[in-house]
Amino acid sequence: MVRKVYRFLWQTGPGLGLALIAGLLSGCVSWFAPPPGIGRAMAFSDLPGWERGHHAVAWPALLKSCDKLAPPAPMASTRPADPAWDSLCRDARSLAAPDDVQARVFFETHFRAHRINGDGSRDGLITGYYEPVLNGSFTRSERFRYPLYRRPDNLVTVDLARVYPELKGKPLRGRLDGHRVVPYFSRAEIGDTQKNPLAGNELLWVDDPVEAFILQVQGSGRVRLPDGSQVAVGYADQNGYPYRSLGARLIELGLMKREDVTLTSVRDWLAAHPEETESLLNSNPSYIFFTLRDASLGGPLGSLGVVLTPEASVAVDPAFIPLGTPVWLDTTYPDGRKLRRLAMAQDTGGAIKGAVRADLFLGQGTDAGRVAGEMKQVGRLYVLLPKQPEAPTATSQR
Repeated sequence: MVRKVYRFLWQTGPGLGLALIAGLLSGCVSWFAPPPGIGRAMAFSDLPGWERGHHAVAWPALLKSCDKLAPPAPMASTRPADPAWDSLCRDARSLAAPDDVQARVFFETHFRAHRINGDGSRDGLITGYYEPVLNGSFTRSERFRYPLYRRPDNLVTVDLARVYPELKGKPLRGRLDGHRVVPYFSRAEIGDTQKNPLAGNELLWVDDPVEAFILQVQGSGRVRLPDGSQVAVGYADQNGYPYRSLGARLIELGLMKREDVTLTSVRDWLAAHPEETESLLNSNPSYIFFTLRDASLGGPLGSLGVVLTPEASVAVDPAFIPLGTPVWLDTTYPDGRKLRRLAMAQDTGGAIKGAVRADLFLGQGTDAGRVAGEMKQVGRLYVLLPKQPEAPTATSQR
C-alpha cells in the first residue's frame, strides 16, 4: 500500500498528489462529523468554567423542572416513565438551599454531561429575552388604540403527527372556509383596520404598536393600567405563520448593517421612520395571541409550564434538547464578560431553531430588555442528562 502511495505521488507530482490526498482526507472527516444534537459524554472538568460556576443560582429552576418531570406523591398519576428524574428530584427536594459546592456535587452525582453538536460546528447563537412592561387599558381610547388579541374561536389546530410522524411537534394552524382548512389571517390582514377580522377579540389596548410587536416576540409580559396596577399576559396561541426577524428585514433592505442591529437600534430606526413602521412590522406574518395570567407568580410561564427564573431558564429547540434538562452555557454578555452558567431548558420559541441555539431569560423591565436586545453572542452548549438508576442486583435464595 505504501509503495502505491509513493508511485501515485511520483506520477502526479508531489504538489498535486498531496493536494488530492488532503482533499480525500478532509472528505473523510466530513463523512464522520457527528450529527446535530446531543453528542458524546464528557467529564464535568472539561466544561469551560464548570469548577468555578455559581451552580446554586440554578437550584430554584431545577426544582421547578422537577415539579413537572417528577411531581411529588400527591401528583403521582402524572409522573413520567423515566425513573431517573424521580430519583434525582427526590434527592434535590431533600436539599433545602445548597451552596455552590453542594449544588455542583449534586449535578455531578446525578447527571452526565454531553456536548451539543451543531450542523458542522460546535458554535451557535445565544440570545436573550425578557418580560416587557407596556402601558395599556381594558378600554380603547385615543391613547390606547393598539389591540392585543385573545385567541380567536375560529383558529383551528390540525395535528397530523399520527399520520406523518415527521410533523410531530409541528401542528398546523388555519381556519375553516366551508369544508376547507385555509391559512389563518396574517399579521397584515389582522392589522387591516377596514376589514378588522378579529373585531371583538380584543384582550387589552396599548399605546405603542412597536412595543406590542416586541411583546409578541418575547411571548409574555405585563401591562401597566392607568391606575398604576399591572396585569400579566402570556402566550395563548399563534396564527401559524413562520417568524420573520425584523432586524433581518432591515439588513435585507440595506437599511441597517448586520453588526448594528440590536433591539435598541431597531426601536430608534422605527421611531425615526414612522411612515415605514407598519409595512416593516407586517414583514413578519407571525402573530401571537395572549391570555391573562396570574400576575402574582412573579414571572412568565415557559413551555414546560413553570415560572421562568431570571438567568436560570433558557429557551431551546426541543427537537435537540429535552425540556426540563440542565444546560451549561459557554458564551459572553454583550459587554464581553464571560457567561458560563447552568440554566434549565424550560421554554421554546418560534425563532429558537437548531441544536446549538439558546435564548436566555433575563428578567423583567428596562435593564433586562437592554441586555436582551443587544445579546447575539457566539457560544457553545452542553446538556446534562440524568443518570439512570442502577438495577437492583439479583441475589440467590436458599
